[in-house]
Amino acid sequence: MSTRPGSRPNHRPTATRGLSAALAAALLLLLLVAPTADAADSPSACALRGTTGWTDEGHDTDYSVFRRPVGTVKVGMLFVDFPDAPATEAPSEDSAQITAGADWLWYASYGRTWLAIDQHQRWVRMPRASTDYGFARGLTHETHEAYVKDAVAAADPYVDFSGYDMVYVVPTRHAAAISFTPTYVYESGTAGVVADGRRVKWAVTFGQDMWHWGAKLVAHETAHTFGLPDLYAFETGNDAHRFVGGWDVMGLIGGRGPQFFAWHSWKLGWTGDGQVVCRATKGSDTVYLTAVEYGSGTKLAVIRTGPTTAYVVESRRGIQADAGSCSTGALVYRVDASVQTGQGPVRVMDAKPAAAPAGGCRPLDDALFWAGESFTDAAAGVRIDVLAADGYGETVRIAKS
Repeated sequence: MSTRPGSRPNHRPTATRGLSAALAAALLLLLLVAPTADAADSPSACALRGTTGWTDEGHDTDYSVFRRPVGTVKVGMLFVDFPDAPATEAPSEDSAQITAGADWLWYASYGRTWLAIDQHQRWVRMPRASTDYGFARGLTHETHEAYVKDAVAAADPYVDFSGYDMVYVVPTRHAAAISFTPTYVYESGTAGVVADGRRVKWAVTFGQDMWHWGAKLVAHETAHTFGLPDLYAFETGNDAHRFVGGWDVMGLIGGRGPQFFAWHSWKLGWTGDGQVVCRATKGSDTVYLTAVEYGSGTKLAVIRTGPTTAYVVESRRGIQADAGSCSTGALVYRVDASVQTGQGPVRVMDAKPAAAPAGGCRPLDDALFWAGESFTDAAAGVRIDVLAADGYGETVRIAKS
């Protein structure tokens, strides 16, 4: 959560060659002037505009606020303890739980984002007790900023912050009060946190939940600094992961789908426009989608349904499946860039096949569509058919009426 990549000779007669050239020219002219039926739309026609003013599913991310997600991100990792919770372990014991997140993000971004983490492996003492920092759900931006400011000030005698894009703050495992991991994003126009002549615009302050979530927590929280929203539900009393389950690390961090949605990969610039098929007008397209776990090929097909809404279909492979479950298939979800973080801006559609195919495996989370299955939203004029599948992806037909 956040607080507010040698030819054969031609023996044909000259007259035939000239006629063929004329026919070719005529055909080319026809192709240029005649409309092509059901031609796919430009990918830009399916790039939604965000309207929430914060982290959302829009493509128009404000990079004066958020960090560009492509290239090397230089991170300074600090280790803090407290008067009421002194560290007794080596800093490396704590960092070992999360630093593998840099590799996870590298693979998830197809090698387009690298977290260059400098670990300053010494404990620095915070000026206040761990219980004084107000770590609880509802932590305000101001309170969170005060924690970041104290950590940076405590480490400043030993750390040159001028070369870092962001900061990771890791508490001793004895500080139970620092319970969860929020992301800090500087609020423009405020004093913020400054050290060594550089403003700390982005920080992840890890909590004791890092011992549960592990390396993927790094990807989740750092992606907030890139402008991605939370995909789990903020309100209590219902299933917090009912919107997307574990199909994206911005939802259930420990879920079985070890990748970002193809939509997120496109939004972040890890997937290019040439890997997107867009249907914004009436018509249909048949496309072969290679799984998002692989870097090449077409990654997503999008059907735009409104100013801020679209359906997306992508292929999934390499999913951490339970015994007896099917770990491959097409995933369909609805994106709404007007929905705020934590309120369900992405919702995965359930496949729920009537019967299991030959082999008897059951669908993973009832969300994967197999060859021969379809998704329809009649009200939106959307139909998605999964025509075929192989070991690398699915052939799908998307249609808008």
